[in-house]
This record gives sequence, C-alpha cells and structure tokens, in this order.
Amino acid sequence: MDQLEPTLLVIPLLAVLAPLLTRGLGRWVRIPVVVFELALGILFGPSLLGWAVPSDFVGALSEFGLAMLFFVAGSEIEFTAFRGRTGRFALFGWLISLAIGVGVVWFVYPGEIAIVVGIALCSTALGTILPILRDAGELRTPFGQAIGAIGAVGEFGPLIAISIFLGASNPGIEAVVLVIFAVVAGLAIFLAFKMPRGAMHRVVSGTLHTSGQFAIRVVFLILSALVALSILLDLDMLLGAFAAGVVWRLLMRDADESDRKVVESKVEAVAFGFLVPVFFVYTGVTFDLAALLAQPLLLAVVPLLVVALFVVRGLPSMLAAPVGSSGRERLSVAFLGATGLPIIVAVTAIGVDEGVLSTAGAAVLVGAGMLSVLLFPLIAMTLRGERTVRATAPLEDDLA
Repeated sequence: MDQLEPTLLVIPLLAVLAPLLTRGLGRWVRIPVVVFELALGILFGPSLLGWAVPSDFVGALSEFGLAMLFFVAGSEIEFTAFRGRTGRFALFGWLISLAIGVGVVWFVYPGEIAIVVGIALCSTALGTILPILRDAGELRTPFGQAIGAIGAVGEFGPLIAISIFLGASNPGIEAVVLVIFAVVAGLAIFLAFKMPRGAMHRVVSGTLHTSGQFAIRVVFLILSALVALSILLDLDMLLGAFAAGVVWRLLMRDADESDRKVVESKVEAVAFGFLVPVFFVYTGVTFDLAALLAQPLLLAVVPLLVVALFVVRGLPSMLAAPVGSSGRERLSVAFLGATGLPIIVAVTAIGVDEGVLSTAGAAVLVGAGMLSVLLFPLIAMTLRGERTVRATAPLEDDLA
C-alpha cells in the first residue's frame, strides 16, 4: 500500500491539471487533453519523477477506463454514415491499410511481429477523436460523419484482427469463437433495435434525477455482460465494450431528446470525468521511457513510425472523404484517420504478453501513437479551420 496510496492521489491530481493546461494554452494552440494526460503520466511516473508507480488496483481502474472509451465510441456511431459510398470506402481504405501494414513489416520481420505491428499501424483512435470533433461542433457534419465511419472501421477492424490472429494459437478456432460472440452480440443488438418505447424509457426518465439512476446502471450492466462474454470466449474485451456501446445507442434511439441528452451527459461524466483520464494518465505512468532513452536507435524509430502511421492508415482514409472535399479537407481526414493510441496500447500489451514484442519495442509503438495523438489532430483541425456549426444533413453521396 505504500506505493499505491501516492499513486491514488497523484493520478486524480494529474487528471485535474490536464484540462487546465489545455484551457490555458487553448488561446494559442489547440492540444487535445489526452496529450497532457499522457505527458503528465510520463513526467510523474517511474521514468522521471517517480511520484506515481504501477499498481494492480490502478491498473484495473485503467482497464475500466479503456473499456469505457470504447463503449462511448460504440455509442457515438452514426449508422447512416455507413450507407453508400462513405461506408464502402471507409472499409476499403482500412483493408488497404491492413494489407500495407502487415505486408511491409512482414518483408522485414516475417512472423507474428509483422501481424502485431501491422494491426497497430492500421488503427484509428475513434474514442480519442470524438471529443475533439464534438468540441469543434463537427460530429453531425458530413466531415464528422465520414471521420466517424473511418474511425469505427479503424477501431472495430483491428479488434476483429486481434481476436482472430492474436487471441489464440489457432486462428480457425478463434474465428469460430468470434462467430459465436457475433451471434450473441447481434442478438442483443436485434433485441435492442426491436424493443418498443415504453416501460424502460419511463423508468429512465423517472430516475434521471434520483438515486436510482436506472440508465447508468443499465449501461454498466450491458458493458459488464458483453465484456465478460468476450473475456469468457478468450476475445479482446474491447470488442465487447464496443458492441455494448452500439446496443446502448439502439436502446435509447426512441427516448425523448431531452432525456437522451441528460443520460449522455451522465455517461460522459463517468467516462471522461473519471475512468478515461485514469487510463491515459496510467498509460503515461507505465510508459517505458527508460528503454527508449537507453537505446537511441529505438528512439529514432519513433518519428519514422509516426510517418508510417500517416502513410499506412492516413492516406487510405482519404478515400472516404466527403465528395467535393478540398485538398486541405482530404489531408485533414488523413491526419485524423492516422491518429492512433488505444488499439496500439492493446495490441502491444498482447504482443508483450505473448513474447512477440519486447517492452522496448512496445514503447516505440506506443510512443508513435502518443505523438500521433499530439500532432495529427492539431494539424487536422488547423487544416480544417474554424467554421460555423451546421445541423446534421444527409451525405449527398450516400443518397444514391
């Protein structure tokens, strides 16, 4: 407990400090709050000041934070964005990214390491991008919907790849297990879609401002059930968390607008006010900076991997840019599509556990992910520029 107690105090302090730094520097440059959470975790972690150290308890809270991040990502999915051209090209772009990522690395390091690095390079941090788009008023615009489709495929696709190729020694058996999960999750989504508006919505609205908080309790029930199912089937838990978000969105689709917004604000408060910051700060705390500093060659590889993220994931993402997008807007799509971190953290953790990656190699990939979160959204939103927020409009190219 001697090491746990300071960490329990330091991490909440850093979580409070991060948005203050974001706000203080916001008048000059827009930096996502997750960047400060990661940087502060590294600064106060064992690599530098040593005021916060890894612990099982905080690590468990961090896992909950990662699950909530993917739950929110699933609940934010705009299914209309997958119709027509946008959905097709988002999926096609991701498949290109996966082929390039695995193929290039396989040429240099054939074997499982190519799969680990290739999956990491083809990911998109939708959960990290969504708050940035929300703050910029872009979630409901054609641009935001295109990014949502790119990000959803860039998170869900790697989760499937992780479950098949990294979850077990036999990909064939793992594919069957994945089908079983898909059937159960699909049944839950079907029931959520078919559930009529009525009793549940009345209970939700009746407990919004009471100690009952039925909606939030249902959120944690759905999240826990699908995460537990994914763990039971030896799949990555993030797959269950993402599916839980989709189920919850469908359950609330017919709720009163005012009630839905109140529930969303409560879920976001639990996620981004408590659990998600713990994940990002703790990721910084556990980041193996010493391994990078001890090997300058590895440190030099980090910026090269950042460029690789842009080439492997960013450029194919431009295929899903809205029709009529300018060159600046397409580049903005590319930079946001190449922003990756949570999947990279998950993939590298599996790689280290399986003995495929060293902790130093994992640090290189996570470091590249951190730099992508620091640089790419900033560049993307600068290219995008300030604009007047418009109401959601159907994507013209998706009406065909």
